[in-house]
Amino acid sequence: MQLYPAIDMKNGQCVRLRQGKFKEITVYSDSPEKVAAYWESQGATFLHLVDLDGALAGYSVNEDAIRRIVAAFSKPIEIGGGIRTEEAIERMLNLGVSRVIIGTKAVQNPLFLRDAVTHFGADRIVAGVDAKNGLVAIEGWEKVSEITAADLCGQMKEYGVRHVVYTDISRDGMLTGPNVEATKALTEATGMDIIASGGMSSMDDLRRLHEAGVKGAIIGKALYENRINLREAVEAFE
Repeated sequence: MQLYPAIDMKNGQCVRLRQGKFKEITVYSDSPEKVAAYWESQGATFLHLVDLDGALAGYSVNEDAIRRIVAAFSKPIEIGGGIRTEEAIERMLNLGVSRVIIGTKAVQNPLFLRDAVTHFGADRIVAGVDAKNGLVAIEGWEKVSEITAADLCGQMKEYGVRHVVYTDISRDGMLTGPNVEATKALTEATGMDIIASGGMSSMDDLRRLHEAGVKGAIIGKALYENRINLREAVEAFE
């Protein structure tokens, strides 16, 4: 199981939100590149970046920070947040990021995702599926659609998408444990690389995902609050 330490960026800082609410914010560091270098020193083999300003604005506003993180972290990096055009994908890949996560745009215009996979290749594109009570949420989680996560993933698979970051919003930043059942069901129904996100709180959570056959897990707040030791987790589950 691939582990992804998360760095959420807002105003060039490394932060965490509770349930995606921009009012409930904790700043962990003014230097996200130092955080990235630290996770690499602890054994990280892949980094998950989120541009929170970009998710709301619809375009990247933390490019300087992203550039510094790429310089500080030698392993692959994926990024999401406000990436809604082919030019934006290209710009991120040109900055040295390995994979780009498409969220809102994938729901609003699934053909955009299909074209992106065709143009850039399936290993460069990740679909971001954020769900609340099984329904997909968009635009920085401010709106909930009428599409179920399972239907959306099925549609994406037809378009050649292989990687999906699946976030259960109700659990994000709450340290209440991931939605193992929903993530396992999506993995089994689609056969895709479903990466669990939201609620990771302990080694036991990671163990449950690992035993359920889930392919990846993003760890955020639990790392910053010392509930999960990254080095131990990498040794146990990767």
